[in-house]
Parts: sequence; C-alpha cells; structure tokens
Amino acid sequence: MNYLYYILAFVLVALTYLPLIKNQHWFFRIASFARIQILVLIVPLIVWGYTLLEISFYPIILVQILLGVSFVYQLIILAPYFSFFSKKKIEKSEKTISILSVNVYQYNTDHQKLIDLVNDYKPDIFLTLESNQDWENSLSVLDTTYKKFKKIALENTYGMHFYTNLEVVYIKTNYFVADDIPSVEVQLKTKQGEDFVFYGIHPPPASPTEELSSKEKDGELLSVAKKIKKETLPVIITGDFNSVAWSRITKLFTQTSGLIDARKGRGFVATFPVKYPLFRVPIDLLFHTQDFKISTLKTLKSIKSDHFPLYIECQINLENQNSSKKETSLKTKKEVNHIITKGIKEKSNQR
Repeated sequence: MNYLYYILAFVLVALTYLPLIKNQHWFFRIASFARIQILVLIVPLIVWGYTLLEISFYPIILVQILLGVSFVYQLIILAPYFSFFSKKKIEKSEKTISILSVNVYQYNTDHQKLIDLVNDYKPDIFLTLESNQDWENSLSVLDTTYKKFKKIALENTYGMHFYTNLEVVYIKTNYFVADDIPSVEVQLKTKQGEDFVFYGIHPPPASPTEELSSKEKDGELLSVAKKIKKETLPVIITGDFNSVAWSRITKLFTQTSGLIDARKGRGFVATFPVKYPLFRVPIDLLFHTQDFKISTLKTLKSIKSDHFPLYIECQINLENQNSSKKETSLKTKKEVNHIITKGIKEKSNQR
C-alpha cells in the first residue's frame, strides 16, 4: 500500500514544478491550471505519510519534506488570490460601469438564458465569446437596447460580439497572431464623459484536443499587453484568457502591460468548467490600470455554457489618472518579442 503513497507523492511533486519548464507544449502548461487541486491533494497525502513512518522512516521523511516544500510553494503562488480581508466597499453610483463577459459555448442552443441574464443585469458593456451566426441571430433582440456593437460571427469557436450603451469613440477588431482569432478594442466615454479603452480577448487554449502548444495564445496575450503598455487612457480588459491568473504567461502579461490583476485579494472566482466543480479554475480574467476601482467581480448563474458568466462593476478613479507604468526590463522585452514572433509563425491545424 505504501507504494501507492510514493507514486502519488511523485506525481504531485512533479506536477508542482512542471510549469517551471518553459516548453510551450500543453503537457508542460496543464499543471499550472491544477495548482488549487494539487495544493488540496497534498494535505491528505502528508497525513497518510505520517501513518507510514514506522514502516520506512528515512524514505518517508524525505518524501514528506518534498511534499511539504511543494505545499508551501503552491501556497505562495496562490496566496494573493485568497480573500482573507474584505476589500473596501465602493458604493454603486452614477459613475459605476457594469460589464458582462461570457463565453457562451458555441454549441449551446439555449440562447434565451443569456438574453434573460442581460435583461436582468442591463450591463453597460456586454461581451460574448464563441458566438457564431446562430448566436448573433438570437441576440439581435438586444439591438434596441444596445445601439453600439461590433459583431464578429465565426464558426471556429472564436466568434465575438461586443455591445454597449455608452458613447463610442471607435471600435477596432485586432488580429494579432492569426486572421481567424479576433479581439476587440473600443474607446468609450462614461456617462460623465471620461474616456477609457476596453479590450475583449479570447486566445486559443493549449490542450490535447485543440492547439498542441500555447504559442498562439502566448503570442496573442503579449501582443495585447504591448499595445496596452503604450495606451495613455485608462484601460480595462476581460475575456476568456485560456490561462489561469497565476500562470507564468499571465504574469508576463501583467509585467508587460502594467495592468493590475483584479482577482488578487478577492478569491479565485473560478469560471470553468461549470459541470465539474472540483476542477474549476479562473480562466475568464479581468485586468485594469490603476485608474479603475473594482467594486464587484463575481460569476453569475449558468446559461448552460461550459463557462460561468463574469460580471464586473467598476469606476474610473480620477485621482490615479496620471499614474505611470513601470518600465519593462530589456530582458523581458526580448523574451516577449520572441514569444510573439513564435505565435505569429505558428500555423494551426485545428481550425
């Protein structure tokens, strides 16, 4: 029976440090998504190890130390996302901007659930991901509520639809790494006339059933980050990142863009997968400049997609309007440019 203990310990320790390898194949990236689950599983294994000490003392002690170090390492990575203290509450007011971002799951045919959700919350900004022509046709009932929109209906699971009732300065569709993976860039004005820029993104995941490497995803995320770095207006970005908040590429995204991870101190706010609670992770993310104060970040009820909708309420904080972004190191810039180049060169055989 103690052989099973050794096997499980080896697997959990290996998965803990596997993401440190910079290889972009999905095999090396997938363990980063499971850090919460690995952290939880290490605990009963350590307890089990103590019951085996009389059988084989020194080998067990060595494994226990490895498990303990792995537990602490996982805890350090995940600690910023625990909600130990409640954030200072920001009262809802006329300045509040509400945003609804949802990966609808292209093959989900229960369109009415999303329409009802939009009508219930009436967000100022509404973004759909994986929305194809069928979704566009169904969502057309919202055209009377949202007079400004950008509709990109695609059948490759990377369609995107943007709606708003705020004043629009411009709407752009960007294709950073591939001509079939869009992202939206919109300059808007709040009801008080304050300008800001909204980005909605959905890079492709690295998985055994989709893209075998994360080259396109990484290139897309860092291309957006470089563009945001040059932006002088307040910026907020959301969407299905297909990357967890604590992954190496997400951290590189924040270093490059200078944005703040809205989840820190607010809990994990896991959004995927809906059907399997024990495996849920936060991959629908939200980042913003210091000009924003986030008052609400939560998931809403299921619309029969594999993702929960992500709902945000925020305000522009004029006191930090002129805050400067930290300069990215030359080493980081070179790494970012290298990753972007590889992403652009990558040719998908899955779409």
